[in-house]
Amino acid sequence: MLPEVAVLGIVLALICGAGAGYAFGRQQMKGKVQDANAQARDQESAAQDRAREIHDQARKDAERITKDAERITKDAELQAKDDLFHKREQFSRETEQARNEIRDVERKLEKKESALELRHRDIVKKDKLLESSQKKVNDRKEAVDLREKELEEMIREETERLYQLSGLSRDVAEKLLLERIERDLTEHIAAKLQRHEDKFRSDSESKAREILATAIQRYAAPHTAEATVSTVDIPSDDMKGRIIGREGRNIRTFEKATGVDVIVDDTPGIVIVSAFDTVRREIARLSLTKLIQDGRIHPTRIEEVVIETQKEMEKHIMEIGKAAVTEADVGPVHEKLTHLLGRLRFRTSYSQNVLNHSLEVCHLTGMMASEIGLDPRLARRCALLHDIGKAADHEMEGGHPKIGAELAKRYGETNKDVLHAIIGHHDDITVDHPYTVLVAAADAISASRPGARRETLEKYVKRLEELEAVACGFPGVEQAFAIQAGRELRVIASAQRTTDAEAHKVCHDIARAIEQQLDYPGEIKVTVVREMRTIEIAR
Repeated sequence: MLPEVAVLGIVLALICGAGAGYAFGRQQMKGKVQDANAQARDQESAAQDRAREIHDQARKDAERITKDAERITKDAELQAKDDLFHKREQFSRETEQARNEIRDVERKLEKKESALELRHRDIVKKDKLLESSQKKVNDRKEAVDLREKELEEMIREETERLYQLSGLSRDVAEKLLLERIERDLTEHIAAKLQRHEDKFRSDSESKAREILATAIQRYAAPHTAEATVSTVDIPSDDMKGRIIGREGRNIRTFEKATGVDVIVDDTPGIVIVSAFDTVRREIARLSLTKLIQDGRIHPTRIEEVVIETQKEMEKHIMEIGKAAVTEADVGPVHEKLTHLLGRLRFRTSYSQNVLNHSLEVCHLTGMMASEIGLDPRLARRCALLHDIGKAADHEMEGGHPKIGAELAKRYGETNKDVLHAIIGHHDDITVDHPYTVLVAAADAISASRPGARRETLEKYVKRLEELEAVACGFPGVEQAFAIQAGRELRVIASAQRTTDAEAHKVCHDIARAIEQQLDYPGEIKVTVVREMRTIEIAR
């Protein structure tokens, strides 16, 4: 029984403990709930206080903003009033200034009106004087007309009396008088025309010499003669063997690819490249220089270098043409014509570089055109392109003036003055354009300058022999001598076989024959000498 009571006691104790724990826990939970409610009330109270503070702050901010807006509005009103006041003052000043200007204008107008009034009075007085003068003039005119009628009557009477005394009719007398007057006037007019023609010729020659002298003095370009060979420096004479190659294959390949002759002689330190075509010679010189610097000299490498150099030369020629167009200042030029101008750098005429000659003619023509009032830019364009035909290939037929005109026309040159100057600067056609005359004159100046051109001895001697042969082929000519480097031809005519009139004709015929048969730069003066000598010996 005792254990059951103990168990029951323990159970009761546990039940009591659990009830007490529950009551204690509930009491604690209730306390926590009350604390949470208290905290919630505190937070709600704090939130209300914060809301009241925010509301008060917002009300204060609104009042402050309202006050600021009112102050800004008042400031704006004051500023507007100030601006309006200033504008009103400025308007008043401007109005006063305008009124003063109007008063000045009115005073000036009053002065002008007074002056016009005085002028009107003077005009009225002058009109009255003119009327009185006109009346006097009319009276004198009537008197003069009356006197003229009296004189005409007297002349008529005297003329009839003269007819009666001379026995000539009126028609015959008038015819004789008109013939005499015409004869006298013809001689007078001829003499006067001759004087004016001589004066005009003298003045024109003097002016032409002055213009030419001025142009020559203003432009003096240096001259260098072109050679037909170029030299290439080599580092040592051993390089000559490498250039020649085994059994000469390198030099043969090089000559075939470039079209030049390579001369490898005993001259130390150089190799000579010879060709009449300066473009080929320059390509060969540059190619050989590259090969020597590279050191690899064999047929394949030679062909590669020559092709590469040819392409570079084409670009170089184009750059030379563009530089010439820029220097001449002639405006835009077609790309093909520019390329042809560049090729003129490698063309020569009597050893004179054709591009340098064209630029010199260009500048001289521009100066002369400025002197006589023509367009200098157009004149320079005519001169720059006048020898463009010399750059054409040999496939085109005809002289360089004709070829040049065709090329210029083909590549867009439409100006008639330029085309006429190209085709007519050697007097191949009738010259009726002033620019052609200027180009021809400048071309002669550039070609005839000392040192500008030179000939080989063989060509020089041959030209002199041809001159003398042409002169000796005419009847009555005994001897002929070419002097002054072929610029003058002295012809000795037989006094027994020719007369003075025939000597004049022979001189003219020789000059025309030289023009038709020979090719020469500049002019050739022909002088025919006919001398009659009578010799007698006194014994």
